Amino acid sequence: MSGAAYATVREALEAELEAMRAQGTFRRERVIHSPQSAHILAGAVGGAVVPTLNFCSNDYLGLADDSRLIAAATRAMEHRGFGLASVRFICGTQDLHVDLERAVSAFLGTEDTILFSSCFDANGGVFEALFGPEDAIVSDALNHASIIDGIRLSKAARFRYRNGDMADLRAQLEQTSTARRRVIVTDGVFSMDGAVAPLREICDLADEFGALVMVDDSHAVGAVGPGGRGTPALAEVDDRVDIFTGTFGKALGGASGGYVSGRAAIVAMLRQRARPYLFSNTIPPAVAAAAREALAIAGAAGDRRDRLRENAARFRSAMTEAGFDLLPGAHPIVPVMFGDANLAVAMADRMLARGVYVTAFSYPVVPLGQARIRVQLSAAHSDEDIDRCVEAFVASRADLA
Repeated sequence: MSGAAYATVREALEAELEAMRAQGTFRRERVIHSPQSAHILAGAVGGAVVPTLNFCSNDYLGLADDSRLIAAATRAMEHRGFGLASVRFICGTQDLHVDLERAVSAFLGTEDTILFSSCFDANGGVFEALFGPEDAIVSDALNHASIIDGIRLSKAARFRYRNGDMADLRAQLEQTSTARRRVIVTDGVFSMDGAVAPLREICDLADEFGALVMVDDSHAVGAVGPGGRGTPALAEVDDRVDIFTGTFGKALGGASGGYVSGRAAIVAMLRQRARPYLFSNTIPPAVAAAAREALAIAGAAGDRRDRLRENAARFRSAMTEAGFDLLPGAHPIVPVMFGDANLAVAMADRMLARGVYVTAFSYPVVPLGQARIRVQLSAAHSDEDIDRCVEAFVASRADLA
């Protein structure tokens, strides 16, 4: 593209960016100057680096800076190197990767597991590899962007049902009678709402219509359900789910890497056909080793999960008493609703000025008119931390009244 052509494109892009700023939908990145934790050092307004309470991390169990994970990663780098410089099927498979896949299968109670560089790639690899023009994919309307993008890569017929609406799911399934294969796809926990999918009812409909079930459990695995095994275990349908996807980038250490776990033949086909697996470098040895350690810790972390539930309940109760509009639920994702995008951004800025880091979400991440601050609790938060967060919400609201 010539310089003259770019000048025209730049003018249009800058106009769009300015419109985002005016609407309150422009996203800014704040810099952290410490390890990820409930207590961090963060860049504040004016460039100062200040101690800050973090209430917007996916680090549900508080493992992102755990010394056991750091030690496992360090040992792996010392004995297996920094990277593999290869995809898995060429020369990118170490014993660490095989061990981690086996550990995920044992943790979830599945037949086999395949690793990806992220859960975004895991979801991106499933649909094109398994479903073609003669098949049907039925997806919850609020599923994660990675599921939406993955479905777009497939030539299968696409159907969407209203979030958690089993009557609408039935209606969509009734339109798939001629499909060779059909699959119901849902998040286990919906990331913007903190709502848990009705998996028992979904599995019942899947049995009735002869459909597979796929669950992205990224915001649940490690943090939710017996033994931290996620929403299928919570609903007691883990033996009825065919495809599990998830990440090591949230409760399981907060680094990177994702997986697909489930039926052996499905995983075997993904090894042969999933493009993000075939054409992306394998996850680094340090990440594989630390994720393996995180699984072991998470399986025995009932006390942390108890603390996480208590923290979520304490925050929800105090915010409700203070008169804030919360979406209902029990998950540590707690959406505080403001509606107006500019108001949500202004609240987040005022919170940061008071030493509490939260993030505003607005369109297109959430529907128009449903701007919110998504608060995320961690087992690492103390009662005092939670009380300070609530106090900051109250004071910031008063500032903007």
